[in-house]
Amino acid sequence: MAYIEINKGKKIILGSNSPRRKQLLQDAGINFEIRAFPTNENYPTKLKGSEITEYLVKKKSQEFKGVKDDEIIITADTIVWAQNEHLGKPNNITEAKKFLEKLSNMKHEVITSVCFTEKEKQTIISESTFVLFKKLSINEINYYLNNFDFLDKAGAYGIQDWIGNIGVKRIEGSYTNVVGLPVCQVIDFLQKL
Repeated sequence: MAYIEINKGKKIILGSNSPRRKQLLQDAGINFEIRAFPTNENYPTKLKGSEITEYLVKKKSQEFKGVKDDEIIITADTIVWAQNEHLGKPNNITEAKKFLEKLSNMKHEVITSVCFTEKEKQTIISESTFVLFKKLSINEINYYLNNFDFLDKAGAYGIQDWIGNIGVKRIEGSYTNVVGLPVCQVIDFLQKL
């Protein structure tokens, strides 16, 4: 039984294979199904910050053709924005190490955009959370990269992982946003349908 009641009887479809987004929605008590399509995540290089995530969620939502009256599609994209640079999902351990070295002892922004697609309209919301890492030692970085999954995470880290527990000094904003979906804001939107 779902805890969150959604007005107008909309069927919620999560357009993502992210296990973290799936878990966050389940933990919030939202009934949904998953229907995801692979999407090329390239974007114009002139885009900055939330322009990137908003571009990508719109691109992901375009994979869904023929949205029905009773459906709402949710697509999301999360990036780490540090020193005016997009740190996406690392391609390999070498790039991941560079990302974590860059984030060490620095405040950075985690931006998630969420696109809600209905038959006749589309709404995009964006949420920013600021995260401050302590000075990470090379041993801590290596331990994390050798023992945890990082390739599917923006900025090469999961705040819910070991590195978040030992390395994050402070966050300003939504914790779930850093995990991959600003749940409070998603629920607020869905309840206003």
